[in-house]
Amino acid sequence: MDWLTTVDHKKIGILYLIAGGFFFLVGGLEALLIRIQLWKPMNDFVSADTFNELLTMHGTTMIFLAAMPMLFALMNAVVPLQIGARDVAFPFVNSLGFWTFLFGGVLLNVSWFTGGAPDAGWTAYAPLAGTTYSGDHGVDYYVLGLQIAGIGTLIGGINFLVTIINMRAPGMTFMRMPLFTWTAFITSALILFAFPALTVGLAALMFDRLFDANFFDPSGGGNAVLWEHIFWIFGHPEVYILILPAFGVISEVISTFSRKRLFGYSSMVFATILIGFLGFMVWAHHMFTTGLGPVANALFSIATMLIAVPTGIKIFNWLFTMWGGSIKFTTANLFAVGFVPTFVMGGVTGVMLAAAPADFQYHDSYFVVAHFHYVIVGGLILGIFAGLHYWWPKMFGRMLNEGLGKLTFWTFFTGFHLTFFIQHFLGLLGMPRRIWTYLDGLGFNEMNMISTVGAVLMGLGTIFFLLNVVVSSFKPKNAPADPWEDGRTLEWTIPSPPPEYNFAQTPLVRGYDAYWKEKMDGHSGMTPAEPIGPIHMPSPSILPFFMGLGLFIAGFGFMYAPDWGDLFAGFKSGYAVGIVGLLIVFLCMFLRSVYDDHGFHIEEEEILRDKGGKA
Repeated sequence: MDWLTTVDHKKIGILYLIAGGFFFLVGGLEALLIRIQLWKPMNDFVSADTFNELLTMHGTTMIFLAAMPMLFALMNAVVPLQIGARDVAFPFVNSLGFWTFLFGGVLLNVSWFTGGAPDAGWTAYAPLAGTTYSGDHGVDYYVLGLQIAGIGTLIGGINFLVTIINMRAPGMTFMRMPLFTWTAFITSALILFAFPALTVGLAALMFDRLFDANFFDPSGGGNAVLWEHIFWIFGHPEVYILILPAFGVISEVISTFSRKRLFGYSSMVFATILIGFLGFMVWAHHMFTTGLGPVANALFSIATMLIAVPTGIKIFNWLFTMWGGSIKFTTANLFAVGFVPTFVMGGVTGVMLAAAPADFQYHDSYFVVAHFHYVIVGGLILGIFAGLHYWWPKMFGRMLNEGLGKLTFWTFFTGFHLTFFIQHFLGLLGMPRRIWTYLDGLGFNEMNMISTVGAVLMGLGTIFFLLNVVVSSFKPKNAPADPWEDGRTLEWTIPSPPPEYNFAQTPLVRGYDAYWKEKMDGHSGMTPAEPIGPIHMPSPSILPFFMGLGLFIAGFGFMYAPDWGDLFAGFKSGYAVGIVGLLIVFLCMFLRSVYDDHGFHIEEEEILRDKGGKA
């Protein structure tokens, strides 16, 4: 019950990690099945229809249900600690964000057991996603599952924006914020502007599918290319929503394990802002082959290449941070250092794809698959692994085993490059994306075999990480407050794991790398900005759980409701279920507004007892 009702940001971070980790395993299993199907020509391991479903669900699961929540896990666990706050601005909304995400993800995956998963590709292009070509309920699950999960992401982003703007400790100006907090801030702003575009697109697609509207149906006056515009106006900023927090993680880890201040901090901040800004100006590079014309193609080519500039600044700053540093190759730092050249490769192929004439050759080939996996897996997932190994003792009070950690890194890293490096050449040889099987004698055989072996190695690396988690969970919670001994930011000043209220006294920040500055000045801890006194903390609530459940029930009901023409019969079945779900949501909203949460107080005696003092 504690976990179902919690509004504590640290516990919600752990919930996000468990849910995101579960979906990561599901998405990874789908990827392995795809690679097993493609390991030899004319294979019939899965049927063509199942392959389409696996492909669609792998992409959708990894982007929306694995990568996003694992980033939200790190943001929840770390950002309030880094800015010296006791919780996020809206703890109830934070909990609601998690439960709506989880129930949206569960609804999407229920499709496997109800007669067919979505099969129109993770981008759900019209008219493939319309009822003509996807006549079963698969794409309905996609639409409604992502709508519900998207609510969680959107309100989570708003919450972090308000938290970072309003709840920084005294003395922590914007230009003293740790870089991970900066990237979380920019990411939250991107979520605020990008996700409504997806919401609008999904709503229009839902109307097309459930109510025979004509937004994307050319025979009814609609436009199929309109879906591509709407999807990618969301979809390209989404790439930066995913990768920017990973940039933040890498900045923290490389700085800590080089024992040096991050090189060019202010240029890193402005590069992050510029990447976020330019991210909204490049969406049509996904659409060079739709026939937008030379002017649009040229403009979007130039805008796309411009993004390489702030990204390049970051790469050089990380290299210069390591230059002359006293580098420790812990597991976290191995993942961070491995991230840098891997992400550079993804960026270079991105610039190649940005050249519109060349894109006509690369488009819809395995070259593109290799490119975005180098960015998302070689960038984002390596970043998440670095962050998990780095902050694990702070989140759980236990150190992960370094030997198993290094085994995880080398297996996963080797497997990754084996899997995806070779796919660049498969694409250049002409192997199309999303094909179920291929003929012998095309030159694809050996490369696909190598790619599949690499995917198995990545799976092994993930298993080693899970083994590490299990082994460490049997250890006592005895990690020190600053387990790396070189902690630079505020989260390393409090016990591991942190008490419920984080900081008994709000710290006074006197510079960038606030904790490091205090250490250099000979202090053992932070100077408090207030005397010890009672602390107001929010009360737990079961309402967010039931609101998520209500949306799940409503989505399920309306999806299976009959045609509008049979309205009264519908009230006996689908509509009734849908309305019950919505009533649950509205009842919870009503209860929340009637019963205003006054929270509870932690008194001075408890705080002193927790700190080991005497009341």
